[in-house]
Amino acid sequence: MIVIYHNPSSLSPKQSLEILETSKHQQEHIKYEEKLLDVEKLGKIINLLQINPLELIRTEHRIWKDNFQHLLDSGHEFSDKEYINIMIEYPKLIERPIVINGRKAIIGKPPKKILDIA
Repeated sequence: MIVIYHNPSSLSPKQSLEILETSKHQQEHIKYEEKLLDVEKLGKIINLLQINPLELIRTEHRIWKDNFQHLLDSGHEFSDKEYINIMIEYPKLIERPIVINGRKAIIGKPPKKILDIA
């Protein structure tokens, strides 16, 4: 089963969903703002993606710039746990769409990357 965490109003997830429609896999679509992730689930997703938590944060987003960028700029170092807690508190900061197929996961940007695991 393919699981996709997305925001249906964003362009990239729409394109990703179109690609997934051609897949023969069963799919579960999760609107990340309606079904919020907890620390454990987000940690598992980060492990599947094989990235560090900062790589999952949309650092260009206004929330990040207004609340956290100045801390990094002044030399503060966040722990992985702190990054995860930031994403739990501000789910709009989570890069998406996230597509999971079994033990593989990718961030679907560009959307064609989905073909790597679908």
